Parts: sequence; structure tokens; C-alpha cells
Amino acid sequence: MADGFSFEVIGRDGDARTGRLATPHGVVDTPAFMPVATYGAVRGVAMPELEQLGAQILLSNTYHLEERPGSALIAEHGGLHGFTGWRGPWLTDSGGYQVTSLAHRLRLDEQGVTFASPIDGRRRLLTPESAIESQENLGSDIAMVLDECVPKAPDDASTRRLQSAAERTMRWAERSARARRRSDQAVFGIVQGGTDASLRKWSASGLVGLGFEGFAHGGLGLGEEPEQRNDMVASANAVIPASAPRYLMGLGYPADLVNGVAAGVDLFDCVIPSRHGRHGVLFTGSGALKIRNAQYKNDPTPPDPECDCSTCGRHSRAYLRHLFQTKETLGARLATVHNMRFYMRLLERVRAAIADGTFAALRLHINEVPAR
Repeated sequence: MADGFSFEVIGRDGDARTGRLATPHGVVDTPAFMPVATYGAVRGVAMPELEQLGAQILLSNTYHLEERPGSALIAEHGGLHGFTGWRGPWLTDSGGYQVTSLAHRLRLDEQGVTFASPIDGRRRLLTPESAIESQENLGSDIAMVLDECVPKAPDDASTRRLQSAAERTMRWAERSARARRRSDQAVFGIVQGGTDASLRKWSASGLVGLGFEGFAHGGLGLGEEPEQRNDMVASANAVIPASAPRYLMGLGYPADLVNGVAAGVDLFDCVIPSRHGRHGVLFTGSGALKIRNAQYKNDPTPPDPECDCSTCGRHSRAYLRHLFQTKETLGARLATVHNMRFYMRLLERVRAAIADGTFAALRLHINEVPAR
């Protein structure tokens, strides 16, 4: 176990659970949502604001930070904590998903991923060892192993591809475990296997044997049905120790979060609240609000009357619509602030419902609310 890192389950309601994740830079109450600060910043929202909104841990991307400005430079400035001013915990993704999305620019083999940088065109090599080294430079509290992610398997050929990727991910995980040097950084393994439950169980079981502090569900949210996704998460969680934190990567909408919690997930991240905010979509207790719609031109009510964020406390729907119609950047910022607070409040409600034994009712309600 990494120094200063621990996880304790403190409450349950079915498979849903609350917990306390201790890291060298603070404690995270789980289930928790991690705002995505890809380049070391949540677009348009300052670090003190994120604290006020209820964020306890941020996520950043190793691939993008290695491209610009470089993990070595960030290390010179005290790692992500010193460089960005966020004093709480950081989780860094390895960047494998971002690299493999550049399909026309890469070559993937046992050594790692060779790709052409979209910044300057130079060839670069990302390996399990270099991914760990970069994240150790960044000084994140939680680092992710390098994995190979492929879409769901619609046919036999793709099923074989999924198995090959899961097996390579396991070998890369073994190399990642051997590459660790920092004693104060936790490392999470990533379960792969697409929508093959037996393959995901095999992947989870093998990762458990490598001694990682936590485990993530990868390769989901790529077109599978929500019910199938929930089954895949549950099948892997069945073999992951209850004493370890579980992380569902890259998802999602409010219903995705509560359904993940129902399957025993503790950590989430997604760009949806910030991306939707920049495009004028605000999440509310009664559904998604598309603020550009003409119906809000003269609407004096706040975006969400139930919300306690500064956007809803001071501004009307009519004003926000005006900002978006005039392409004033403040509109995107105010909408993002609201969405971030909505997600933080949602997880606060989830934790309270688990403690009260009313999580099933909350889950049913959230799944009935239109989110798009």
C-alpha cells in the first residue's frame, strides 16, 4: 500500500457504498465525481471556485501534459500541486486512450504505442514504464497503468481482438507494477475485456494479484447498452476486493453515475458537465435545460431553482440565454460552474441516500429524469 493512502468503506445500501479515500493531499468522500482538468485546469473554472463547488479531487491527463509543457517541467514546479495551485488530491490518467484514438498516427505493439505527435509531428513512444515515470514526475496521488482499449465486440474477429487487448493490458500492468519508484503514489490497474463478462472477470482477477491500490473499469461507454455496461461493472466488481476503491472511467450522465454506484463504484470522471456547459446545456433536477432555446428569452427564473450555486443564486435563464446568443464567454463559464455544482450535489445526495438506506428510491428518480 502506498504511503499516506488508504480506503475505508463506511456505509452500504445493497452494493452501493460510501467510503473515505485518504491520500497524501487530502481525504475524498466516496462515491465521488472528479472534474476533468485535462491540461491541469477545468476550462473556465478557477481552483478556489472548484473547492467552493465541492470538488475534492481532480483528474488530469498524462498524454496531454507530456506533450505540453512536459512532465519534467511540471516536476520542477512542485508537480501538479505546485504548478496548478490545486492542493487537494490529483488522479492522472496514463493517456493510453487518447493515444490509441489517434488510430491513423500510431503503431501499437508489445513494447508500447508509437505515435506522431499532433503538436509537432515528431514520433514518440509511450510505454508502461514511461507512463509511470511521467505520472511520478507529475506527482499525482493516484496514477493509472497504461492499457489497450478497443470498442465493443460485435463479431468473432473483434472478440479475439478484445481478448488480445485484455491480455496485453495485463502484461503492461505487470511492467507498470515493476516500474514504480514513488512510495507516496497509489497506482490503479485497469480492467479490460469489452462486453465479455468472463474476460472482464479474468482481467480483474489478474490485476488483483499484482497488488495495486485500486482498480478501474476501462473500455466502457463505447456504444454498449447501459444495462450491459452495468452487468460488466458488476461482474468485475465481484472479484475485486471490497477493501479497494473502484473507478468507472469516462462516464457520464447523472444516470450513469447512480447506476455505477448501484454496482459498487466509488469514483467517476467525465467531461460532460463542462463540455455541456460550454454548449449551453445545463443539468437540473427536472432534466437538461438547453438555454439557447427561444422559450427562455424572457424567463426570469434561475436555471435550477433547487441549486445553491452562484450562477443560480444571481442569474436568470433569460440572462444566460442572452450571453450565449451574443457569444459572451461568461455564459459558458456560468453554465460550467452550475453543472459542476449539480454533479457535486448529486453525489452528496447519493452519499446521504446510502447512509439513510434510501438509495434505491433516489436511483429510480434519477433514471426517470431526462438527461439530454
